[in-house]
Amino acid sequence: MPSFLKSPLLLLASCLALLSCSCCNGRIFSFEMHHRYSETYKNWSTHRRTVRFPLENWPQEGSFEYYAALARRDQFLRGRRLFGNADDAPLAFADGNSTFRISSLGFLHYTTVELGTPGVKFMVALDTGSDLFWVPCECSRCAPTEGSAYASDFEFNIYNPSESSTSKRVTCNNDFCTHRSRCLGAFSNCPYTVSYVSAKTSTSGILVQDVLHLTSKGSSADVVEATVTFGCGQVQSGSFLDIAAPNGLLGLGMERISVPSTLSREGLTADSFSMCFGSDGVGRINFGDKGSPDQEETPFNLNPSHPTYNITVTRVRVGTTLIDADITALFDSGTSFTYLVNPIYTRISESFHSQARDSRRQPDSRIPFEYCYNMSPDANASLIPSMTLTVKGGNHFAVYDPIIVISTQGQLVYCLAIVKSVELNIIGQNFMTGYRIVFDRERLMLGWKKFNCYDVEEYSKVPVEPLMVPPSDVGGAGSHNNLTTEEDDEETSLMMW
Repeated sequence: MPSFLKSPLLLLASCLALLSCSCCNGRIFSFEMHHRYSETYKNWSTHRRTVRFPLENWPQEGSFEYYAALARRDQFLRGRRLFGNADDAPLAFADGNSTFRISSLGFLHYTTVELGTPGVKFMVALDTGSDLFWVPCECSRCAPTEGSAYASDFEFNIYNPSESSTSKRVTCNNDFCTHRSRCLGAFSNCPYTVSYVSAKTSTSGILVQDVLHLTSKGSSADVVEATVTFGCGQVQSGSFLDIAAPNGLLGLGMERISVPSTLSREGLTADSFSMCFGSDGVGRINFGDKGSPDQEETPFNLNPSHPTYNITVTRVRVGTTLIDADITALFDSGTSFTYLVNPIYTRISESFHSQARDSRRQPDSRIPFEYCYNMSPDANASLIPSMTLTVKGGNHFAVYDPIIVISTQGQLVYCLAIVKSVELNIIGQNFMTGYRIVFDRERLMLGWKKFNCYDVEEYSKVPVEPLMVPPSDVGGAGSHNNLTTEEDDEETSLMMW
């Protein structure tokens, strides 16, 4: 989520303490992500859909989509077993290194983390545009948990500091306490508040410290407990109460309080991590991953007073048209789609429109995109204008899926999945699809490589088919995701914190 959420815009902001760690470069921490059609995911989403969404879009047993989903699931499990036996396997969070995109919860990527003693699990959203890790705690106003079991072995939990033997309150004299003006004294609890522009979304409470459980996935399963500072989120508002991160958010930004900063500072990993964004919603997050020698790279543009994962885009190719640009854009996993300000938004959109072969549709208030087209029966992906970003340093970042496919009233529509922004350029999840993105904070470089999130180093061995998802999820991202809109009054929303 963009740093402007923290103060005036989408996400949480960050400050960086770059601390290299020669002793930890061989260790990588990873999160577990679940396949879209795993039992955990399906039970989770099934419960959510009984409240708001129909179930008929799940693949029918025996159908082509059903077997395609099973094939992907099989390779996912096989990949985990192979990965777990490797001598150089990474360290992972309690449930492994996989992440998963949940359409009914803002189309963001989620993973499972375990906090405290005894450990309690939370399903948290992953956000490179913010810094603070927070979970619901001592709630005055949080997302509902009653009847919210999303799987037989998982339900939304509430963190209780008094029930963890390793929990400590952060006092106002702590370096991490930035709201000392609201403190009653040096040794009183340190308050925090993070406000987001999106739908008046915010979280507030007090800071606490506790252990985050990690484990080695190699031949020796070493247990690691990292002490992290995070938010005891007592009051949530806006999207946090329903559509996004109802069980917490893991900030991955550059500030000292973020989890990547903490892990490197404690000597547990190198100061770098990667996120993989699969076309089917499956991904991986690896702490300590510095990428590979053959990846493409571009330097971060750091504002010393407010560092974030910003890069410079110097040119955009849309189909056969080259558009010169000189813009800064934030790489933000907490934003579903890509946001661009004028004039670059208009230049890209009009160039795409001039090369599109299909008829443009009238604007639809349920769809947040301006440039949408009726998909012809003989539609061919090769006829849709492609897109490539040229970045500082001259490397190219191909956008594998600049469009999103929507099914409405029995008709297929595709849209250029870019939204006009008024303040900030954001590269969202949809542009990251198909890549392993490396956030190298030691070298201050962004790296990327075409990647299949199931494999360790090879890309794409199992074909991925478009999957149908529920109506209001037009706020999400994905690779040619087939979305369905219904004739109702619910307005779709984009996740940009």
